[in-house]
Amino acid sequence: MQNLLDLDADALIAWFAERGEKPFRARQILRWIHRFGETDFDAMTDVAKSLRALLKETACIQPPVPIRDNLSTDGTRKWLMDVGNGNAVETVFIPEATRGTLCVSSQAGCALDCAFCSTGKQGFNRNLSAAEIIGQLWLANRLLGAEPNGERIISNVVMMGMGEPLANFDNVVSALKLMLDDHAYGLSRRRVTVSTSGIVPAMDRLREECPVALAVSLHAPNDALRDKLVPINQKYPLKDLLAACNRYLDKAPRDFITFEYIMLEGVNDGDEHIRQLIDIAREVPCKYNLIPFNPFPDSGFHRSSGPVVRRFSQLLNEAGIVTTTRKTRGDDVDAACGQLAGQVKDKTRRTQKRVVPIQEVR
Repeated sequence: MQNLLDLDADALIAWFAERGEKPFRARQILRWIHRFGETDFDAMTDVAKSLRALLKETACIQPPVPIRDNLSTDGTRKWLMDVGNGNAVETVFIPEATRGTLCVSSQAGCALDCAFCSTGKQGFNRNLSAAEIIGQLWLANRLLGAEPNGERIISNVVMMGMGEPLANFDNVVSALKLMLDDHAYGLSRRRVTVSTSGIVPAMDRLREECPVALAVSLHAPNDALRDKLVPINQKYPLKDLLAACNRYLDKAPRDFITFEYIMLEGVNDGDEHIRQLIDIAREVPCKYNLIPFNPFPDSGFHRSSGPVVRRFSQLLNEAGIVTTTRKTRGDDVDAACGQLAGQVKDKTRRTQKRVVPIQEVR
């Protein structure tokens, strides 16, 4: 059975063409699935009965299955979604006065092993399919009570959940295309953001195939420190990463890159780091998003104090760099940045490796 959630518009047109159906049928089905949230082919009343019968025999619409639903005191909502074989991923909805943001996962676990991230400590099992990625948006709309012709509840999507999106490139891009498709979700490229730790070749591919807003998990302003905090830097150092950012801006829907910077006490929050971040901003049009560290057991890190974060932000702003501090949302249900862990079978056995103390590197 073909899960139709796995197919973006081009793939669905090709699938229908193999069955002698015209392209407009694909657009009809896209609207029924994604705009109306329909799973019952018999309810698709403007589709020919013969085609509905064929679909019932050969296709299905199967999103991930929610197995836990947590609501934070601040209104943030986190779902744990079953993706089979004992694995689950987490999806987070963050309501705000002017928008509703859905944080979507792309992998069961993560192989990049960033030092401060709970997900990375759980190891890596597998990439999610396109259906499992777009299915998080499909299901969240349904669980939040979105109406097809009503006010949009989810206005923004960020690929900042579990996993490195660009390490699952093809499936992520298929899901992105559905998010942008006017027959599906019709989101603006400016309102869909992919966050990457810096896989340079995949950044270049994304620029060509589906340029959306880009956020880069920077977290350190020099190679020595970033090698420890974000190990992918050892393969794609800052010089290469910043060059890729500038290339990306040629086709990006925004005229800046967002650099995410988690604030770790005594690790990356000193005056020398501010000076280095100012230097980076001279190379790449950017804004900085400072993220207070969200603790998890045995992380080995502490959150920078409020005064330190405020001073850090103030000095960057005074240098003419747009700098914001991310609000901590949903930490009472472990839904804050860096806390997503789900239930992942650790196949990497990274816990056996020796860890070099981050404090030794500045």
